[in-house]
Amino acid sequence: MKRTTILALCIFALAAVSVIASQPDGFEENWHSWRGPYATGTAADDANPPTTWSETENVRWKVAIPGMGHAAPIVWEDKIFIQTAIKGEAPEMEEEKTDDDNPFSGFLQGRQERSGSEGWFKFDLIAINRSTGDILWQKTLRESAPHEGTHNDASFASNSPVTDGEHVYAYFGSRGLYCVDMMGNVKWEKDIGTMYKRNTFGEGSSPALYGDTLVILQDHEGDSFITALDKRTGDVLWKTDRDERTTWSSPIVVESNGKPQVITTGTNRVRSYDLTTGELVWDGDGLTANSIPSPVAADGYVYLMSGFRGSDLRAIHLAGATGDISDSDAVVWQYNRDTPYVPSPLLYKGIIYFLKSNQGILTAFNVETGEAYYGPQRLQGVSGVYASIVGASDRIYIAGRNGVVNVIQHGPEFKVLAENKIDDSFNASPAIVGSELYLRGAQHLYCIAE
Repeated sequence: MKRTTILALCIFALAAVSVIASQPDGFEENWHSWRGPYATGTAADDANPPTTWSETENVRWKVAIPGMGHAAPIVWEDKIFIQTAIKGEAPEMEEEKTDDDNPFSGFLQGRQERSGSEGWFKFDLIAINRSTGDILWQKTLRESAPHEGTHNDASFASNSPVTDGEHVYAYFGSRGLYCVDMMGNVKWEKDIGTMYKRNTFGEGSSPALYGDTLVILQDHEGDSFITALDKRTGDVLWKTDRDERTTWSSPIVVESNGKPQVITTGTNRVRSYDLTTGELVWDGDGLTANSIPSPVAADGYVYLMSGFRGSDLRAIHLAGATGDISDSDAVVWQYNRDTPYVPSPLLYKGIIYFLKSNQGILTAFNVETGEAYYGPQRLQGVSGVYASIVGASDRIYIAGRNGVVNVIQHGPEFKVLAENKIDDSFNASPAIVGSELYLRGAQHLYCIAE
């Protein structure tokens, strides 16, 4: 483990202005993106969802969601938005001919034939009444047969939407990006590009929103890139190539020294880009293969991690980050055990919480010192975790694929407050607004509230 002294941390902290992205008005009262108002998994200060629930307790409503998707619900005022992929019947079409002069023709045809077994899908955005759970509208944004398959545990709607309170930006990866108003009218749409993911494991990166700029990351086995678009028109502001293989991580936008930058993880390199130009600000050694957990940032520091066939966690001080930071003092501490494969960490009041691989085994770190408060600590009854950790009201919520959600006391000592069970499976990350916790299961969306 590498770490600087506390004195050095304090000196650096004076140089950093902020690491909070520019957000739409009212963002703190809502859950406008898949990692919440601060892109850390933390809800607003006044949020206070229940600690306990069951099939017969503190479920205000539940609504069946058609199709399948692991996209997290997002919430704005009285509406909840969900992305889903609904399998259906393909329309009759003429058989596509191959081009004998195209050296990739047979390869592409093979991928198309394999994807044909996946079926035909409608890619829908659904708006739900937050008070009642009633479906307000359901908009089909694309109908197509996916060009390749997914992991058995994945879905064709794993990218989460983002909203600024006026429009919802629904991103379905290779199926496009759509700007939809609050009544379900499509204002513009954009083909970002077709991805070919490692082992056809599927897609999952979600867009980041900063002011009038949307940021999309497309890392795959082809030509990877990151791009920024004008949220008002869908016009490309810049596009920067990346020497990167498949990742599933989502970018975040932070401010440091008054300038916004886009932070990304990766197997080859970790990188930061100037939000305005797309130029590289800094980069460093890459993380493990199959980089999935998204970065989290606060108070001038960003935390990057991954955990497939290895473990890697780094704390980077943004004020000191420039050029190649691999062996620089900008990396203030590192840790190489017990990091997550799929679920993103929670950064909450000076503690970063993360899981081991996809297991219900929790570690809590002091972000200033890079030392563990506790962990790895096994949770109660949680079997398998893909959903990211969320926090509110000094409580930590960890949802398992077996329908169990542990509620943990926030702080330096491990304490389980509750073990809650619902007859569903949770793969999507939860959302918290006010006194309500929203859990998207394989079958239903649940509003957990007293």
